Amino acid sequence: MESRLDLRLSQKLIMTPQLQQAIKLLQLSRLELSQALSQEMLENPLLEDEIIADDDMIPSESAEKEKKDEYVQENSDVEKEGSADGTDEFNFIWEDYYGDNRNEGRDAGYFPSSQEEMPSYDQTLSKQVDLTEHLLWQLMLSVSDKRDEEIGRMIIGNIDDDGYLRATVDELSSLLNVSNEDIERLIKLIQGFDPIGVCARDLKECLLIQVQQLELKETLVEDIILNHLEDIEKRNYQKIAKKINVPIDEIAEAIKVIEGLEPKPGRAYSVSEPHYIIPDVFVVKSDEGYLIYLNEDGLPKLRISPFYRRLLRVKRDVPEPTLDYMEKKIKSAIWFMKSIEQRNRTIYKVAESIVKFQREFFDKGIEHLKPLVLRDVAEDISMHESTISRATTNKYMFTPQGIFELKFFFSTGISKGDGNVMSSLSVQQLIKEIVNDEDGKKPLNDQQITERLKVKNINISRRTVAKYRKGMNISATTMRKRI
Repeated sequence: MESRLDLRLSQKLIMTPQLQQAIKLLQLSRLELSQALSQEMLENPLLEDEIIADDDMIPSESAEKEKKDEYVQENSDVEKEGSADGTDEFNFIWEDYYGDNRNEGRDAGYFPSSQEEMPSYDQTLSKQVDLTEHLLWQLMLSVSDKRDEEIGRMIIGNIDDDGYLRATVDELSSLLNVSNEDIERLIKLIQGFDPIGVCARDLKECLLIQVQQLELKETLVEDIILNHLEDIEKRNYQKIAKKINVPIDEIAEAIKVIEGLEPKPGRAYSVSEPHYIIPDVFVVKSDEGYLIYLNEDGLPKLRISPFYRRLLRVKRDVPEPTLDYMEKKIKSAIWFMKSIEQRNRTIYKVAESIVKFQREFFDKGIEHLKPLVLRDVAEDISMHESTISRATTNKYMFTPQGIFELKFFFSTGISKGDGNVMSSLSVQQLIKEIVNDEDGKKPLNDQQITERLKVKNINISRRTVAKYRKGMNISATTMRKRI
């Protein structure tokens, strides 16, 4: 093949590194942004947190000398007051009180005089006991044989957070090279531990263990759990009464006992911590309308280090490679700070546009939420839809109606009979209110909910009602029925 060089002209759209950085910062959540700011300050020595830098300022030499002179003068005054003839009556060692080593404390009966290191603060904090630790503690008190302890540890290690055993007897026996009888024996032992119902392999076994602990064996409660658990889930109590040939009142009493049992025994020892939402934007009502504030609390306030600024301005006794490095880093820092500012401006404009479109929601509530799409906001603030999508991802707004994700304000519209358009979220709220107001003994089905919506000029199909109901985790008609 013949090789040759050709010169061709073409146009291409290439994103600059600065634009890529701005796009990346725009879609970050508040926590991710805080981590990105901290990481940038670690990598760029010319960036610093303005608040921390002001708090950690090193005092000048004159201030240190002044402080030392005051300390010497104070000690000399005390020594003069201690005794008229120049001797100290009480023979105090003033360095123990005014010295720099303030962690040693005083031997005055309140603090230990030994030099032993005290535990740190985090070592004194209490730790919540999880389910595995609680079961292992009971196992160590219940077995003395090392082999049984090993089997018990393996079984407990295969119990999930809900308290159910997720490994079969054959799997455990093959892993430990023991008989199935030994595995079953240790499972029965652990099933007697606290919390009641732990180490069960399914819901039926979990409930039966609790029934046995409550001394309800060979009762109507046990019979219903053994043979009619599916009918309980469907709340078909009439069918249970007909099969067992027992009055419905007795069935109702037995169901109340079953409903009082714990289907997830490990729930009481859950160590999951709540995740709190910190809003990115505050919308506050005032006499003039709604005011919008960006939440910058807890985020580093970046600035260029004054020390490096002076070095770059003077340029004396600074090697050339060092100057090149600092000039490169100061350009990077300026671009990063500009990207942060651009991110704040974009989020502010998006929030301002949302408040303008959804004014009735902020005044009256979710029932007055209007249909809104990304294109509406994009056209309002002259930005691309992708930019609006990034600006509303994982961002939260504090409003007079509560805290909502910015994506919450965007929803499709449903036409009403009078020609107006209603937000799908408002329709879901109406469905939720209809279900909450229904008679528990005669819950409404999807068709009946559809007919009630038609009375309010909302024409949607039964299938749409079922989709909205499932999306809001509202059970079906049979599951909502109460005795």
